[in-house]
Amino acid sequence: MKIKQRLLKILENFKNKKILVIGDIMLDKYIWGEVSRISPEAPVQVVNVMKETYEAGGAANVANNVSALTGNAFMVGIAGNDEAKEVLLGELRKKGINTEGIFTDKDKPTTQKMRIVGRGQQLLRVDYENKGHVHKDIENSLIKFIKETIKSIDVAVISDYAKGVITEKLINELAAAAKKFGKAVIVDPKPKHSNLYSHVTLITPNNAEASEMAGLEEGSDDAVKKIGLKLLKRLNTNVLVTRGEKGMSLFEKNGSITHIPAKAKEVYSIIGAGDTVVATIALAVASGASLKDAATLANMAAGIKVGKIGTASVSIDEIKKEIENL
Repeated sequence: MKIKQRLLKILENFKNKKILVIGDIMLDKYIWGEVSRISPEAPVQVVNVMKETYEAGGAANVANNVSALTGNAFMVGIAGNDEAKEVLLGELRKKGINTEGIFTDKDKPTTQKMRIVGRGQQLLRVDYENKGHVHKDIENSLIKFIKETIKSIDVAVISDYAKGVITEKLINELAAAAKKFGKAVIVDPKPKHSNLYSHVTLITPNNAEASEMAGLEEGSDDAVKKIGLKLLKRLNTNVLVTRGEKGMSLFEKNGSITHIPAKAKEVYSIIGAGDTVVATIALAVASGASLKDAATLANMAAGIKVGKIGTASVSIDEIKKEIENL
């Protein structure tokens, strides 16, 4: 089958695939305003607030992307006992995302990133977070939900922002359950947790993360090859290194190495590009795609994403247009 037909067929199969997304969910709050004067109290700009908007961020943005690509997302994570949790759950439910796996930790705030924007430019970011690991009882609740749900989903995704949800016990329990029911596990990793990801199906670090995880300097194609092969051997998992304007490099356990070039595009925002990549790959794998075809589709989706402002999602129709232009 020709590549265009094959990729279009995979894309058609995205619809209603069930993706379990496990990770650190966040609320992105934007305060939009006008700036016309300096404060008399200190040498800072005064922002006259015009509006406030909210978006689901972090691991919740992976779920957003799954939903935008016609899949069914099941979100697993934690939130605080606060107003931000209600806003975040509301944003997720608007997109039809299942929130039954989100548990409340009364001792941690809902992770929130508040950005103040004036004249179209970000002036300041304020973070509300507690990066400590979740309590044991919350961890056990997360694991129980994962074990009960995994048999009825197609692919599991770990979206790790190192905010406390992803622990060694949780990953080990997930890996065992996934193996039992024959489910792929795809990880968007954080370098500080790199030793936890052994024996998952695929990890998708960006260039800088892969370099840090491997303890090797990033740079040329040869350097990326060394990094990818070292991670593959050490973790016994397939590795997809996302490389921005240089595309992606896929290292498979069968010995295959594939470099996928990026199409030259104007970049407006790289925020959320990794979330788009892992969501697309999860849906493609759930639809029976090879890792090469899944990475090809994810590369297209990432190229579309960086041409958009903020954490905007990518649609099936936008990817179809990219396939038609192959």
